Amino acid sequence: MKLINRFLTALALLCAAGCTNAKNQTVELPDNAVLLDVRSVEEFQSGHLPGAVNLPLPEISAKAADRFPDRNVPLYLYCRSGRRSENARRILQDAGYSNVHNLGGFEEAGRKLNMKADIQP
Repeated sequence: MKLINRFLTALALLCAAGCTNAKNQTVELPDNAVLLDVRSVEEFQSGHLPGAVNLPLPEISAKAADRFPDRNVPLYLYCRSGRRSENARRILQDAGYSNVHNLGGFEEAGRKLNMKADIQP
């Protein structure tokens, strides 16, 4: 019982010292970062985050090397729900990209980056 109490106390102290919910963390993009929307062209055209470039998930393998020749460039990905951006993150890492981050879904990415969507007419 003492061991459990010590563990819970240590856990509480760690959280008090800075545990945060990853979904609520804000992210500041480095100057050379690419904000990459991996949704379809139609989804992108219906609204996207400011400064985002569109490279749909099905095109990642074929086009990433041409679009982003520097495999160390920070890539910050998002999609509608976070699933496609996670798949894209894995594909890019397997292709040798070393600085790839999944921001999750469109709304979550907007919150993390403190951005509102650009709506296209």
